[in-house]
Amino acid sequence: MSTHFQLRRILLATLAASAMGAGAAYAEVKARIGHAMPESHPQAMAMNKFAELASTYTNGNVKVQAYHSAVLGSDEKQLQAVQAGTQDLYIGTLAPLSSRVKEVQVWDLPFMFRNSAEVYAVLDGASSKKIFEKIAPANLVGLTWTGMGFRNLSNSKHRVAKPEDVSGLKIRVMTNPVALDTWKTLGANATPMAFAEVFPALEIKALDGQENPLQHMWANKMQEVQKYITITNHVYTPSALVASKKFWDSLSAADKAGVQKAATEAGLLQRKLLDEGDSQAIDNFKKAGVTVDSMPAAELARMQDKVKPVLAKFAPQIGDEFVKGFFAEIEQARKAQ
Repeated sequence: MSTHFQLRRILLATLAASAMGAGAAYAEVKARIGHAMPESHPQAMAMNKFAELASTYTNGNVKVQAYHSAVLGSDEKQLQAVQAGTQDLYIGTLAPLSSRVKEVQVWDLPFMFRNSAEVYAVLDGASSKKIFEKIAPANLVGLTWTGMGFRNLSNSKHRVAKPEDVSGLKIRVMTNPVALDTWKTLGANATPMAFAEVFPALEIKALDGQENPLQHMWANKMQEVQKYITITNHVYTPSALVASKKFWDSLSAADKAGVQKAATEAGLLQRKLLDEGDSQAIDNFKKAGVTVDSMPAAELARMQDKVKPVLAKFAPQIGDEFVKGFFAEIEQARKAQ
């Protein structure tokens, strides 16, 4: 065999190996992101955008498919799947982690924020980064925080214009101790329940009401089972976009940067869509025959006073220093406006 022929064979083998190596390095990664909101909700729109941007910013290396309407399971099941590495990404509440990561419960404390600008400042601040650090041992990588909206009260019985009107109403609350105590303190018959079960329970009158952000209510057809909405803005519920450690570790540094950029931009889009959509949701409810009232400021102040013991009770459990830092960030954002 001539030296020339041997060299040619070696060169071809080297090129083939390089091509195979390049194929492995740039193999397309397929990922699933799931959440509970239906397709009409701003979060679904933002996640469709996230899937598009993730592909763009990774030059087609990472292909994300968005699954809406809890088709991959409840928030709790999806979070468990992401921790186990059987689901790649999730966006929604971190409340199911609250027994393991106490700091998550800070978002359930009532009447902390006056407007969404204060909320977004805190979502982009040190406390929210700290929560992402705290969830890391659960095999979760926090990518971005975004909005879901201020929670308001709805019911099928009567208008709620003062704290006493809440008394005796059977209200579905999130499955967490802070929400449970808040509504019990206000005199409601507080009933923890997974959100997927809420609509049927309202339909058969097993529940009188529930509390959620306006666009969340509209997207989930609450106008069909609720007659009254009271704007209380008592709690702001954020959404966290998180990745499984298994999925994250499979990405190259460049693809991680691309997915992170896509997550940040999609989160900002979600905030924008939420900010724009609340007044439209109120109009939609009114057109559907729902009575929408704002609780008078003086009555709202009475409601705030009534739930102060809840803050006093839970701040030490969440962590006094953490809560203090959280409130300091709110105060700083308030002064900056």
